[in-house]
Amino acid sequence: MKHEAIWKRWSGLALLLSLLTALTLAGCSSGPVRRVSEPSARIQQLTVRADGSWSAELRIENFSSIPMRFDAVDLALKVADTAAGSLRAQPGLSIGPESADVITVTLAPQAAAKLAAADALAAGRSLAYELTGHIDATPDQGKLRSFEVERSSALSPAPGLPGVLR
Repeated sequence: MKHEAIWKRWSGLALLLSLLTALTLAGCSSGPVRRVSEPSARIQQLTVRADGSWSAELRIENFSSIPMRFDAVDLALKVADTAAGSLRAQPGLSIGPESADVITVTLAPQAAAKLAAADALAAGRSLAYELTGHIDATPDQGKLRSFEVERSSALSPAPGLPGVLR
């Protein structure tokens, strides 16, 4: 009788331990949360070239918890409330989770935008800009998605670097 009572107690504990182990393993199998957040873009540096074209270093930021492949960028650029042109690229760039990378996009700006940039550089003052458009990206193991982008900021002349705004 005594052995039977001990056996029942151990059987109950073994069953409870098995259930706890199964629940723990089930919790581990789900892995980290796969969160896809809207990416962002901003101009890190704008260089006015001798031929009048601009070179924009566009910083693309991936706020997702998973890697994303950035396939296309199509952003309208305004400087000082004046349409400058479009920043278009097909970078084919993979950016890790919660990371960023920079691509260079050239632009032949509108005349009024050229004047606004030249004025800001000559006066040593900042130049306000706006980006609107979309970025096409594919989340890791997902489908291609188009993300809307709206960004307003300003660039200032870089000391010692003629024609460069940061």
